[in-house]
Amino acid sequence: MSTTTDPIAAYAAQTQAAAAAAAGSTTKKSASDLGINDFLTLMSAQLQNQDPLKPLDSTAFVAQLAQFGSVSGIQKMQTNIQDLTDSLRSSQALSGAGLVGHDVLAPASAATLGATGTIDGAFDVPSGTSAIQVTVTDSSGQEVRTFPVSPQTGLTNFSWDGTADNGSRAAAGTYTVKAIANVGGTNQSLDPMLTGRVSSVTIDAQGTGLTLNTTTLGSVALGDVRQVM
Repeated sequence: MSTTTDPIAAYAAQTQAAAAAAAGSTTKKSASDLGINDFLTLMSAQLQNQDPLKPLDSTAFVAQLAQFGSVSGIQKMQTNIQDLTDSLRSSQALSGAGLVGHDVLAPASAATLGATGTIDGAFDVPSGTSAIQVTVTDSSGQEVRTFPVSPQTGLTNFSWDGTADNGSRAAAGTYTVKAIANVGGTNQSLDPMLTGRVSSVTIDAQGTGLTLNTTTLGSVALGDVRQVM
């Protein structure tokens, strides 16, 4: 009784054995390591060993070749995308490094005041604003300083020199800034933006986001930065 041998399987086994012997190892070649030349060789072997009375359908080979080409193309595309991602990540890191030592303006309501120095920031002022009152509170919520700011067109800047209402220097610590604008006779709360100096930058694990680490505001997302000084 005769047996039928699968020429594809036989050739693959011979190829794996030869590769293992040449490398001095018994590790088999992974199917994911097969290239287009291996595929064509296997196809030729199957054609040469087919049953003449039951020839294989040639269209099946064409379909297999097209499928193999699609998979190969997808693998190359994935490699190119990964290369592009790595390149963008490196470019982003270089761009972020250029911000170290610069002051950035970003949305924030609290900042750290040192033994010396100021807390600076700005507001987006609505049209028709006639006056702005800024209030600074400490970490316990106690009001430390209240002062007026003259509204300007566009961004209105302000600076608190660290002096309390009683004339003394406020203790070093974290302070919260609030502002009320008089817009057409109606009081309206404003969202402050504060200034912080970039000390370092951090890229997330996916390489898709850049975070600026500041000395007074903590961590700030690059996309939130309104102004760089």
